[in-house]
Amino acid sequence: MKRCLTFLWAACLCTGLVSAPAWAQSDYPNKPIRVVVPWPAGGVADIVLRVIEPRLRQELGQSLVIDNRPGAGGVIGDEMVVKAQPDGYTLLFTSSAVNMNIAIGRNLPYDLERDLIPIANVAWAPMILVATPSLKFKSTQELVADARANPGKMSYASAGNGSPSHLTVEMFRDKAGIQAVHVPYKGSPQAMLDQIAGRVDFHFVNSATALPHINAQKVQALLVTSAKRLSVAPNIPTNAEAGFPDLQASQFEGFFAPRGTPRAVIDKVAAAVNKVLAMPDVVSAMVPYAVEIDGTSNPQKFATMLREDRERWIQVAKNASIKSTD
Repeated sequence: MKRCLTFLWAACLCTGLVSAPAWAQSDYPNKPIRVVVPWPAGGVADIVLRVIEPRLRQELGQSLVIDNRPGAGGVIGDEMVVKAQPDGYTLLFTSSAVNMNIAIGRNLPYDLERDLIPIANVAWAPMILVATPSLKFKSTQELVADARANPGKMSYASAGNGSPSHLTVEMFRDKAGIQAVHVPYKGSPQAMLDQIAGRVDFHFVNSATALPHINAQKVQALLVTSAKRLSVAPNIPTNAEAGFPDLQASQFEGFFAPRGTPRAVIDKVAAAVNKVLAMPDVVSAMVPYAVEIDGTSNPQKFATMLREDRERWIQVAKNASIKSTD
């Protein structure tokens, strides 16, 4: 009987029906932590995570194995974490796309609020409107005028259906009253490569991915969705200066854990993340990417911010009549 009860308890632990005992949490972490990034290497989530990884590794006392699993608007990587053992050794690091997938009505194999625990937000990345240099647009208004004069002839890239770049363009199109053809990719780096090659006319891309190519003059930056101009790119007008004051589109980048992960583990990771984000070398390392560090997030604050962000994108998708075809 004792052996049967022991087996039953172990089975429940494996399925997440009971939490790990205190003695199993007190020495967390005692082995490497896999962090799944559901986006390609070179995207903003990947960039931000690799900036904080060395310090977070020191703070937690274990290495972080970054596992890029792009595809399906982030759903492939999300699902991997949802199905992982809830012991704190598999985490998710992703963006606002988790909310945007809901906003467009994507058929998801998980429930965000039920199956993923928000740990901490790390940063926000503003979006930059970039155009192919050969078009010679000097301003956002010139792009809008050209699109209005040639409805449906211009094309725009995105990091995938329902991605932050996709819904940001849809928000922009709705406010600008323009038509354009959507060309989705598997991530921002791939979309940017075709933008540079001139295969698409414009798109919104996060600051971390865009700035190196803007500085190299491979794309033309027309506006940035931030309250003030970026210190590292002061020549780019803000959305308000470009005539679109309501174009609020920064995307978050944060940590999640699978349902059933012990609260002690969640709190330990959140505390470590915030401590790392206060370190001067981490702050300075973020500057070239123009991301805004959070540093005060916790599971409760992150959950509230998630709900507010989700409602905003649901409204954007509704206004633009965007529905997933998945």
